[in-house]
Amino acid sequence: MTDVAARATAGFRSAYGQQPAGRWAAPGRANLIGEHTDYNDGFVLPFALSLRTVVAASGQPGERWTVWSETTDQPVEFGAAEADEPGRVTGWGGYVAGVVWALREAGYAVPGARLAIASDVPLGSGLSSSAALEAAVLAALVDLGGLDLPAERRPRLAQRAENSYVGAPTGIMDQSAVIRCREGHALFLDCRTEAVEHIPFDLDAAGLAVLVVDSRAPHRHADGEYASRRRSCEAAASALGVPALRDVAVADLDTALGRLSDDETRRRVRHVVTEDQRVLDTVELLRAGRVREIGPLLTASHASMRDDFEITVPEIDTAVEAALAAGALGARMTGGGFGGCVLALVEAASAGAVADAVTHAYAERGFAAPHHVTVLPAPGATRLP
Repeated sequence: MTDVAARATAGFRSAYGQQPAGRWAAPGRANLIGEHTDYNDGFVLPFALSLRTVVAASGQPGERWTVWSETTDQPVEFGAAEADEPGRVTGWGGYVAGVVWALREAGYAVPGARLAIASDVPLGSGLSSSAALEAAVLAALVDLGGLDLPAERRPRLAQRAENSYVGAPTGIMDQSAVIRCREGHALFLDCRTEAVEHIPFDLDAAGLAVLVVDSRAPHRHADGEYASRRRSCEAAASALGVPALRDVAVADLDTALGRLSDDETRRRVRHVVTEDQRVLDTVELLRAGRVREIGPLLTASHASMRDDFEITVPEIDTAVEAALAAGALGARMTGGGFGGCVLALVEAASAGAVADAVTHAYAERGFAAPHHVTVLPAPGATRLP
């Protein structure tokens, strides 16, 4: 944290020749379980990571926003006209402009600002680097402008920025996690009602850790395939006469599948319905303090994503198989799929051995060496001292 915050401050001084008024941080997130359930009005269980995006910022006169990022070392500048036209600002700057647009659309007087961004959240890894950026920028602008925007309303606004300005059809989970998570807890989110419950997830006390493996697999057709899965789920819900697949109970699943005309749609529905149930089962185990027992649910989730939702790739499947063979209690892909990361629930003392086993399996398959980090549940977006 200190390092990335220091980089943001140094970047601000270099870009603007002065000290920032403050620094705001938002984490990446890993989804413990509940994949592709969010846009089906279902349940998810993410937790925040210690990997963070930090925004150093100060106000500036007028309706102008200047943003520097360590990723490109090139500032992006836009005014109200560009911010008010979705899609006008492109690339990474579009996420910042989208937050300004969403705030203005909601009736807030957004202060002009200079911002500098540094991040430890790897891009394109499925750990919600975009939501972390949105949440950190949002927190900075809210504080700089003295805006009255409670934390529980911020995820929906940040999601709107990504959906309507950038054009990415994400659900509400990512923004909810990076804004509302608490240290030592997972966030049980009902994506229909947006009700949240902070579920104890004290890995340290149990002698456990989560190993996150960045597969480094290129995202193969991720955007088009994500949209395709979403359309398939919406069409299935319509065919079944329910508002969303969340409304199909596990006990009624066989009957529902019998009403669908093709096997692909049946498999998509089976994943979503059973995944919702796996989230509920995981929450019950964590409430009871039975952390080790969630492992098989994580592994079953991965099998469902691989076989029914068909969103994994060879690098991801190799990482899961190698982690399990090396003693992980459970392992699954996390994120939208077609690349990204795997998380494995491991004994804290054996995290290094499991990571080595995955690296060895990659080498045997001729894959580029994966990156890995051991994580514990961290807090959500905040202003830094």
